[in-house]
Amino acid sequence: MAADALSIIPGAVLRNLSDKLYEKRKNAALEIEGIVKQLAMAGEHERISAVISLLTNDFTYSPQTNHRKGGLIGLAAVTVGLTSEAAQHLEQIVPPVLNSFLDQDSRVRYYACEALYNIAKVVRGDFIIYFNKIFDALCKLSADSDANVQSAAHLLDRLVKDIVTESDQFSIEEFIPLLRERMNVLNPYVRQFLVGWITVLDSVPDIDMLGFLPDFLDGLFNMLSDSSHEIRQQADAALSEFLQEIKNSPNVDYGRMAEILVRRAGSTDEFTRLTSITWINEFVKLGGEQLVPYYADILGAILPCISDEEEKIRVVARETNEELRAIKADPTEGFDIGAILSIAKRELNSEHEATRTEALHWFFTLLDQYRAEFLAYLNDIFDPLLNALSDPSDVVVLLVLEVHARIAEESHHFHHLVSYLICTFHNNHFLLEKRGALIVRRLCVLLGAEKVYREFSTILESEVDLDFASVMVQALNLILLTSTELGELRSLLKKSLVDSCGKDLFQSLYASWRHSPMATISLCLLAQAYSHASCVIQSLGEEDINVKFLVQLDKLIRLLETPVFAYLRLQLLEPGKHTWLLKTLYGLLMLLPQQSAAFKILRTRLKTVPFSENIKRTSSANPYSQILQVTEDGNRNQDTQNYSAINFPSLLQQFEHMQLQHRNHLKDQLQSRKSASALTLSQELC
Repeated sequence: MAADALSIIPGAVLRNLSDKLYEKRKNAALEIEGIVKQLAMAGEHERISAVISLLTNDFTYSPQTNHRKGGLIGLAAVTVGLTSEAAQHLEQIVPPVLNSFLDQDSRVRYYACEALYNIAKVVRGDFIIYFNKIFDALCKLSADSDANVQSAAHLLDRLVKDIVTESDQFSIEEFIPLLRERMNVLNPYVRQFLVGWITVLDSVPDIDMLGFLPDFLDGLFNMLSDSSHEIRQQADAALSEFLQEIKNSPNVDYGRMAEILVRRAGSTDEFTRLTSITWINEFVKLGGEQLVPYYADILGAILPCISDEEEKIRVVARETNEELRAIKADPTEGFDIGAILSIAKRELNSEHEATRTEALHWFFTLLDQYRAEFLAYLNDIFDPLLNALSDPSDVVVLLVLEVHARIAEESHHFHHLVSYLICTFHNNHFLLEKRGALIVRRLCVLLGAEKVYREFSTILESEVDLDFASVMVQALNLILLTSTELGELRSLLKKSLVDSCGKDLFQSLYASWRHSPMATISLCLLAQAYSHASCVIQSLGEEDINVKFLVQLDKLIRLLETPVFAYLRLQLLEPGKHTWLLKTLYGLLMLLPQQSAAFKILRTRLKTVPFSENIKRTSSANPYSQILQVTEDGNRNQDTQNYSAINFPSLLQQFEHMQLQHRNHLKDQLQSRKSASALTLSQELC
């Protein structure tokens, strides 16, 4: 066959075809073109194949550079000579040209571009069957190190685009896998090449690029963070065009693209995040039921962006969040409440307050719309919600409490909440100290002060850790005495001796308040059970009056000067009628160190009491050392007529019994410390 070709093409022509001078190669190619034309007219296609084989094997695959150049221009000449009949020989012509794109010599690659350009001009639409291979070659040449090769590749690229746009044989289905594979290339020239092709193909009415958008969407988003401003602009323009098409199209695969957008919303690149969130925003508005299975993933992308450093991203993320929260989906149709809760729970640990706040709003939404389904996941989210009470933001803590209050509408959940709170305070004394008042006060507003305090008291009554029980009761007592939110509860306690509801509340609180002597005395003063308060004071032993007790007493004395106890101070205007109150206050005074500020405050207050005939003074020469003696008349004027309603002697026994437990507990602690010290000392001596 080679011999046949040699007889067809003169030796001089073949020598010129491999000459180092371009002009000689060009003239030789023209002669080959003429020969092929004659053969084509004669229908001698076998001889034409022989010529092509000669050019391929002896020239394009030759180790000699000039031979390869000549072979390429020769193949182009054969195609021109064949004109309309070239299609049947493309299988022989195109592969060696494509192979030359990989040649080490840049001039050979350049002539390969030129040859393929001339071939394409002749065969036009018949060229399409080799499109994927040509596209792959052009993709690589677009990043060629030689500027001339790049220029030639661009010219070829434009011609191929023209051919594709006018062809009805182009297969987008066969092309997309190749495009998807190339979209991850980082070379800027290749990226420009790819975006250019995406834009051109999208402009062809008969090619449905939107239907295949999920296949290359991630690659386009990846280009938004390119270091080249031009590439970022081109990618953004392409994405904007696709988004507009999505808005106008009735059939869009939102699901696959949503997964891509969610990933890209977490990009470190600001522009990528903004574009992703903008797309998600549109998807939430347009996607409808298609997006239901992806709500959790979308929420996971939105919540962090609510706290983004860039204001534009924050604005779009907030808007999207509101849109998403307004959608009422049916759990039976794929709406995964558990997945949504998992995302909201995760974002409770966000370092940004705005994100944590919005996560809590999602708890509200799900509780309101899907309460039964929400409560099914309560075991998974209860602990994280409790931990959120330690949040550094008061705004977050208040929202957490509102969520807890919504959950605690059922009695068993309410008991669960208070039990967990007490357990949390037990394990985290810092939280009790810093946030205890805020938490308790807010719960009282949301769930009712009486209900909350009764539950706390019921649980603390059986608390085995006596030290903690005392601390907790003191904290609750201080909140009771100082918080405006508990004003109605204090008013009810003032009626303890005359009202059954007040009596029940007093007895309920007393059950746990007896863990603390000072809390018990404070409760009695609120309830106006002054005779019992005096008895409690009289029952205190030496072990009870320690530093902690005196600190609590100091606080109480100062609180007696606040508006909460204004009624008590006004009762001092009638000392004959309230002699048990006077005896109680003098009892407290006797417990205070004389040099303390609290002693001076209380002594000053008692000096203003206008003593009546029922009060007998002894040691009148010293007005500051007065001993009150309660007369029979004064005693009858007290609250004794109400003692039948409350069994105060029994309460006193309960108080004394509890204090005995505390004393024994303290002794056990001291004994344990002594034993531990002795053991340590003996080990050191050994």
